[in-house]
Amino acid sequence: MAAENGGANGVPPTTTDASASSSLPSVIAGWFSEISPLWPGEAHSLKVEKVLFQGKSDYQDVVVFQSATYGKVLVLDGVIQLTERDECAYQEMIAHLPLCSIPSPKKVLVIGGGDGGVLREVARHSSVETIEICEIDKMVVEVSKEFFPDVAIGFNDPRVTVHIGDGIDFLKAVPEGKFDAIIVDSSDPIGPAQKLFEKPFFESLAKALRPGGVICTQAESIWLHMQIIEDIAANCRQVFKGSINYAWTTVPTYPSGVIGFMLCSTEGPPVDFKHPVNPIDADENIGKSRRPLKFYNSEIHTAAFCLPSFAKKALDPKP
Repeated sequence: MAAENGGANGVPPTTTDASASSSLPSVIAGWFSEISPLWPGEAHSLKVEKVLFQGKSDYQDVVVFQSATYGKVLVLDGVIQLTERDECAYQEMIAHLPLCSIPSPKKVLVIGGGDGGVLREVARHSSVETIEICEIDKMVVEVSKEFFPDVAIGFNDPRVTVHIGDGIDFLKAVPEGKFDAIIVDSSDPIGPAQKLFEKPFFESLAKALRPGGVICTQAESIWLHMQIIEDIAANCRQVFKGSINYAWTTVPTYPSGVIGFMLCSTEGPPVDFKHPVNPIDADENIGKSRRPLKFYNSEIHTAAFCLPSFAKKALDPKP
């Protein structure tokens, strides 16, 4: 892992609040602010204690810093991807909402998710036999292993196979009906990631699933992106002939504090996403083999599909 302006091992020298603004974009007087055209007129800020890593991969700027209140923070192209304090609310929900909705998932694909957190959660399911991940940016994987070992521990599971490359190209080569579940841990729909929110990508996902197979994809915030969410839902209704539902969770360091997921199933055995049939929190062996769940449980699974009136109205299928 090498940074353009790093010190030994690609890690820059320890950076204090006073000097952080000169080395980290979007930092003013020791505070990192997440600014984007996707949430105009607002920003969420975290106090920076140390910049731990700065690098530029083939695809994006990669930064890790120690915050005052949320532990270490991973930032890609100026956008917070995870913090040690609240990553559980995202990783656990994006993994267990789909996997707890079908009995005995065996073959799982993760697209994106280079920090390893989704892998960590998928690995909790004893029925899973193979876990494949396709992440485009090798630096994200390496940085996560070094600075977020409790998240990247998912890479250590022997069932995991890692593919470094473009997820869209990877899906084109996947045999039809190979997977029981696909989890898409994507970034926001800006630039190349825009393709992960369009109909052709969803068609590739559906083709790679067995009958009754499920997907769960990151689907933005109901407070900021209802039009994007409506477009995702419209595309999914054209592609997936089983169930289509939107769920959400709270992640304090994501814009608006809320992030959502679109869950879909292919035609085949019916899937009721709102009522888990494979409750992971009931497995007594989970706490013995790895850290206990911090956020997800069966009650919050069902509650995640309860939408506020404005979102429910917008997402109801139109006649």
